[in-house]
Amino acid sequence: MNNSFYIHNALIVNEGERFSGGIFLSNGLISEIFKGNAPASFSMPAGTSIIDAKQKYLLPGVIDDHVHFREPGLTEKGDIFTESRAAVAGGVTSYMEMPNTRPNATTLEILEEKFFLASQKSLANYSFFLGATNTNISEIEQADPAKICGVKLFMGASTGNMLVDDPEALQDIFAKSPLLIAVHAEEESIIQHNLREFTAIYGEDIPASSHPMIRTEEACIRSSEKAVALAIKNNSRLHLAHLSTARELELLQNDRPLSEKRITGEVCIHHLWFDDRDYQDLGASIKWNPAIKASMDREGLFAGLLNNKIDIIATDHAPHLKGEKNNSYTSCPSGGPLIQHSLVAMFGFFQLGKISVETIVEKMCHAPAILYHINNRGFIRKGYAADLVLVDPDDPWTVATENILYKCGWSPFEGVTFKSRVTHTWVNGNLVYDQGKFDVTQKGERLGFEVPQPPG
Repeated sequence: MNNSFYIHNALIVNEGERFSGGIFLSNGLISEIFKGNAPASFSMPAGTSIIDAKQKYLLPGVIDDHVHFREPGLTEKGDIFTESRAAVAGGVTSYMEMPNTRPNATTLEILEEKFFLASQKSLANYSFFLGATNTNISEIEQADPAKICGVKLFMGASTGNMLVDDPEALQDIFAKSPLLIAVHAEEESIIQHNLREFTAIYGEDIPASSHPMIRTEEACIRSSEKAVALAIKNNSRLHLAHLSTARELELLQNDRPLSEKRITGEVCIHHLWFDDRDYQDLGASIKWNPAIKASMDREGLFAGLLNNKIDIIATDHAPHLKGEKNNSYTSCPSGGPLIQHSLVAMFGFFQLGKISVETIVEKMCHAPAILYHINNRGFIRKGYAADLVLVDPDDPWTVATENILYKCGWSPFEGVTFKSRVTHTWVNGNLVYDQGKFDVTQKGERLGFEVPQPPG
């Protein structure tokens, strides 16, 4: 099968630069990058597919470091095939998936079973987090940082109930993990106290709008402070996942390059797009942990993204069945599907003048590759894997049931009209998504990581 492509007449955005040009892909790699047209002397192999980008944006593929694809054990909600298909339709070419599947991925053996499933099913490249528990430090110590993206530590209970609350276990994890530690930071004692108070008032009928008053700013800050203190004490690599409050940004620095940071932060699409006023119309469909909070938090998070206190944009893509989301507050799971719509949502902010395309590429493509030390991805560079996405900035469409690709069949963006559309996605040089059509014969690859030298 010939998989050479020449994409020309594109508006290429990469490493802070924007220019009209073309890219030649062969053998799964970016072989040539041209400003303007390819020179007359350049010859392409017979059978090369030539694509006129018509001045669409050509970007590195998005790397989403925070997803829940639900396989194994929860495949009624989503599975590796369906959710990776939604991912590539949204321009996401690589993802890192969380361990709260069934069984929880808290041993290296279970983790490798997930890698095998992905090798058979995933249309995008993949890695999987090893889950931390109060008792599995021996598994964590044996993890290979060249093959596994990180360890996920729940310092607040969420879907899957993998709460780590033993102080000695926390100290061991921060002292001994060879992997980056990605933390869900919410103080469980505060949440449980608040939940008891709201249950006393409402019983089972707690309104969804109470969610940020139960999973409060204080709960987030207290837990994030604890995680940062442990990371500083042990010189660990800490990544604060899905930041939801403006005040947590006080724990982060923007005085050094990302490659030199030991403590980093992530913001998710829903915390940039929604605020607590949206519970009135959207209810439990925007019930996430941590909770979507006040408009001042949303605005503060956006500012933190632009001033480089926040390092990357992710989704926390977490599908649940629509029927589950219609349950009462205490029976309704937290989370929702987002990965198909993350890039076009950020382009929506670009079209409002709130962010540049260059910054979108930095936060969704370059920064995850730098932060996780991913080998040869995340940039448009000769010799790098040909993970690319074409975005048409002027092709409006409205999110509706018939165009939602998540297995759960719904989206909190239903009814929203996006002005931009992903038209083509290449993964390892294979055109896996082409204007609504998928090549499901091509599978993604396991991500590899450069092992950084320990700090002096």
